[in-house]
Amino acid sequence: MRISKSNHLRRLLRVQDALIGVAALALAVNGAWWLGFANLDDTLNHLVLLPFALLFSLVASSGRTAGLRGQDLPRIVWFSLRHAAIVVIGLLAVAYFAKLDFVSRYSLAAFGAMLAGALTVNRLFLRWWYFRGRQEKPDNFLKVLVIGSGNRARNLMRAYRDNSEWGVSFIGMLDPSPSCTVREVDGVPMLGSVSAIRDILATQVVDEVVICLPRSLIDNIEEVIDACGEQAVCIKFLADVYDIPEGGAISLEMVGGWPVLNLDPVAHDESKLVVKRVVDLLITIPALLVLLPFFAVIAVLIKLESPGTVFFKQPRVGLNKRTFRMIKFRSMYQDAEQRLAEIEHLNEAEGPIFKIANDPRVTRVGRFLRKTSIDELPQLFNVLLGHMSLVGPRPMSLRDVSRFSLGIQRRRFSVRPGLACLREVSGRSRLSFDRWLELDLKYIDEWSLWLDIKILVKLIPSVIRGDGAS
Repeated sequence: MRISKSNHLRRLLRVQDALIGVAALALAVNGAWWLGFANLDDTLNHLVLLPFALLFSLVASSGRTAGLRGQDLPRIVWFSLRHAAIVVIGLLAVAYFAKLDFVSRYSLAAFGAMLAGALTVNRLFLRWWYFRGRQEKPDNFLKVLVIGSGNRARNLMRAYRDNSEWGVSFIGMLDPSPSCTVREVDGVPMLGSVSAIRDILATQVVDEVVICLPRSLIDNIEEVIDACGEQAVCIKFLADVYDIPEGGAISLEMVGGWPVLNLDPVAHDESKLVVKRVVDLLITIPALLVLLPFFAVIAVLIKLESPGTVFFKQPRVGLNKRTFRMIKFRSMYQDAEQRLAEIEHLNEAEGPIFKIANDPRVTRVGRFLRKTSIDELPQLFNVLLGHMSLVGPRPMSLRDVSRFSLGIQRRRFSVRPGLACLREVSGRSRLSFDRWLELDLKYIDEWSLWLDIKILVKLIPSVIRGDGAS
């Protein structure tokens, strides 16, 4: 469930352009009424143009949408004026051919000026926000592993660096020939032959594997394709492709004039992922506002029973193996992490996870919080920050992930972890690790917005009954 940040930003700009166009038209015609330049009937009649404003705004953004990085003020202003002109001319054409006599040219002129100004201000703000106010950390740059070391690889790396809105980091290169003596290419280290692909994917953060090999060598990299498929790492080919695995998503994009085929083992509609994030925020923000007084009561109860912090923060592995600090109400004594080694032999769970029914590290208040799942509620802050989603596989600790025995188990990191998942409505702690993983992979392969809704609906009675809580 990954979205290319640069592609996502361009799509976001197009959506914002369209929404700004509709809002500017509504404000212009209503402003004329508020100021006494138009009567109410004419104002209401003008609202029939709103769908056309949306349509022409989308048309105006369908070509080359101005980006953010490297765009100076004159280029942004030119884009905004061009966009506004297309929309205004389109509306005038509709009014002329449909014989809409009520359309005011003064209102449309005011609308055009407001639209151009709003588009300019919006882009200037976003440019400042993304590249000064909220600079991306190098850890969040696109991590790319290159297969190949010839001129094609050099050209592609140069194109990546020149066309990345967010930053790109080449972690290394692999060559199909075990006898390759190249140490580095354009500052990117040679990590060995393609036989090392599984070890690299298991030990390093890799977002994309880009294959830059001559056509004659493409058929000899099944190992790379299999390894990426196991761990849900996106594969990109700079060549004609043979024997493409079933499933996933295949698409073509242009990177600095170079055609690149994308093969993503986990295929989901990017627009639906944007909707999923919007739904997360629409539910999370009101929920947090309502729950804040309740959180204060829980905090007092925790502090009264045992010393220590109210919240327990633990590093967890999230989307694309990025780590984040998951927040929970503290349900154990303060030294619980240090005492884990003492009771490791009492583990009752199968697989890499740790779970015992009567954990001596859990406080009395903590047992109640766990039984009712109240201890999980602070993870709404993680949802708000974008570390988690309301629905998705549960985030796992670094300890548990380090004990994964199969590469395919890491496929679960191709989606954003969540508060609720199929496991939460199918027995929770009563399930074996293998069944837990099976449900996670099923969710990834069958994901839809409707599936998220069904899980959230089923979660409420499951939590009330305390099914499988521990």
